[in-house]
Amino acid sequence: MKVVDILRVKGGTLFTVSPDEPLKDSLTLMAERDIGSLVVMDHGELVGMLTFREVIQAIVKNGGSVGTTIVRSVMDDHPLTCTPETEIDEVRRMMLGRHARYMPVMNGRTLMGVISFYDVAKAVVDSQDFENRMLKAYIRDWPVEEPTEDPAKTG
Repeated sequence: MKVVDILRVKGGTLFTVSPDEPLKDSLTLMAERDIGSLVVMDHGELVGMLTFREVIQAIVKNGGSVGTTIVRSVMDDHPLTCTPETEIDEVRRMMLGRHARYMPVMNGRTLMGVISFYDVAKAVVDSQDFENRMLKAYIRDWPVEEPTEDPAKTG
């Protein structure tokens, strides 16, 4: 299974933010849309990711508020990325290795979407469920062998 399979099911809705936007505006968008990340784009280029991890760290650092903090000062400016053709097992390894919960999907320099660790886990579970159903159906339909005649008894 590849990332493109997840994107096909998930759809293409993307939420982006500018690096110079106030963090509080980004938080409002994340809360309104019930999303855990925003892709940070600058002049059509991916420049970072803003996730709830960076937000929490910024709030703690700033004594419990976001104040006048801008996205650029707290975003992950080297996010993991993958392509639509990346295998799901590789994405899972990458995300686990960096403790990343969100990953932009890039086709060259074009942002195709964002996948979450939840999306990856759901795809794996769905795939295993399908495989299990196929195996159970195969076992249930196992052909019954006809008894062979003993040549010594015929004749």
